[in-house]
Amino acid sequence: METLSIGKLNFENLATFVEIQEKANVNPNWAAVEANELTADEKIQSDFITQRLLAEPAHLLNEATIWARAIYPLLVLGEYGEIRARAEVPLAAQYQKFHISGIADGAMGKTIASRVVAPFLVIIEAKRGIEGSDPIPQLYGEMLAAARLNWQIIPDTEVQKIFGCYTIADTWTFLQGEVRNIDSDRPILSIEYSREYTQKYDANTILKLIKSIVRR
Repeated sequence: METLSIGKLNFENLATFVEIQEKANVNPNWAAVEANELTADEKIQSDFITQRLLAEPAHLLNEATIWARAIYPLLVLGEYGEIRARAEVPLAAQYQKFHISGIADGAMGKTIASRVVAPFLVIIEAKRGIEGSDPIPQLYGEMLAAARLNWQIIPDTEVQKIFGCYTIADTWTFLQGEVRNIDSDRPILSIEYSREYTQKYDANTILKLIKSIVRR
């Protein structure tokens, strides 16, 4: 049994155990999500976060500051019912041929006693500068772990849908994933990307996307 650490994943070792199918941004569903409406209160709160961000040089701020001032406050606005946003969320899941574990920078999902027990949106904050690395393999790993955890709750689901997002400064990119053959020796991860959204100018659209994902 191979153990995969999410923080050390690359495409080569991930592809050893998982078939990855990536799609270009050709699906009109992303545009349809953008057409959703916000409540007046949500717009006020989103605009407040944006106004505070406009006064800052986002690409010069460190990751912790950007997370606190921009990313996490918008995630909180997307909370609904038992769905909560959490930071530093541990993920661990067992597939047939490998065990995968790590910590997501953020996640949204059903919570019990403040623990995220069913994460369906996982977020990674990409490192910048000389410490930076490709965030995509790690995000794929987080999505695989989260999909398996959700599948354990409803194991008769043939296709497990899961969402991810990576942020670079105040720029967000969303991923929609589907995991098939989840209980086989070689699961299949299909991925589709959104366009990039810059929070200073697209905060309301980002919030619409979060709300749509949460309500699925």
